Amino acid sequence: MESSILTQVVVPVCLFLVMFGMGLSLTLADFSRVLRYPRPIFIGLVGQMLILPLIGFAVAMSVANSPALAMGIMLLAACPGGTTSNLICYLAKGDVALSISLTAVSSVLTIITIPLILFYSMDVFLESSHLVELPVSRIIGVLFAITLLPVFLGMLMRYFKKEWAERLEKKINIFSGIFLLALVTSVLVNQGDVIFSTLSSVWFAVSVLNITTMMVALCMAVITRLRASQAVSLTVEVGVQNSALAILLATTLLNAPEMALPAAVYTLVMYFSGSLLVIFRQAQYIGKQS
Repeated sequence: MESSILTQVVVPVCLFLVMFGMGLSLTLADFSRVLRYPRPIFIGLVGQMLILPLIGFAVAMSVANSPALAMGIMLLAACPGGTTSNLICYLAKGDVALSISLTAVSSVLTIITIPLILFYSMDVFLESSHLVELPVSRIIGVLFAITLLPVFLGMLMRYFKKEWAERLEKKINIFSGIFLLALVTSVLVNQGDVIFSTLSSVWFAVSVLNITTMMVALCMAVITRLRASQAVSLTVEVGVQNSALAILLATTLLNAPEMALPAAVYTLVMYFSGSLLVIFRQAQYIGKQS
C-alpha cells in the first residue's frame, strides 16, 4: 500500500511541482527563439530526439545483459532534458537560453516520442510472456499532466506575477534537488536485492550511455561550428536526462521498479560528469580572466 501511494501519488505530485518550477523560469520568448535562431535549436533537437534514442538502443543491444536493464536504458533515452540540464549549463558557462529552449520544446515533443520509443523497445527487448499492454491514452494523459500542464501553469504565473514566480522558483529548485535525491535513494533501497547482482552491469551500461551521448553531442557541435557556449549546452542537453520522469514511467505506467534502477544510477553518473564539465569550464573562465 505504501509503495502504491508513493509511486501513484507522491512521486507524480512531486514531479508536477518540479515541472511547475521549470515553467516559472520560462517565457514565450524561449519558444519564439526557435524561429529566430533555428539552427542551434534544430541541431539540439536532432541530438535529443534522434541521436540520443539511437545511442540508447545501441547501448541496450550491446551492453545490457537483461531485458530490465535494456528497457531502463531506453526509458532514459526517451526522457531528455529536465531542470538539471539547465542548472548544469548555467554553472558551466553554457548558452542558458539555448538550454532552456531545448528543454521547453523537448518537453512538448516527448508526449509523442515516449510512447513510440516504449512500444518499439518492448517489442525488441521483452519476451512475449513479459509484454504488457501499454495504455496509450493513459501514457499521453500522464505525460500531459506532469509535463505540459505544470510548465504552462508556471509560465502563466511568471507572466502575471513575475515577482512571485521568481521567489517561488528558488524554493522549488531547492525542493527539486531534495526530491531527486530522495527518489534515487528510494529506488536503490527498494531494489537492494537486485543491486548486488546487477550493480556492476548497470553502472557500466549507464556510464557508456552518458559518456557516449556527451561525446557525440560535442562532436555534432564542433562539426556544425556552434559557439563554445552552445557546444556546452548541446553536450549537456543530450547527455543529461530527466531521470525522475524515467523512474516515474518505470514504477507507475510499466509497474516495473527494476527498470527504474538504471535511471537512479544514471542520476549519480550524470551529476559526476556534469560536475567535471562545470569544473573544466570554470577553470577556463578563470584562466581567461587572469
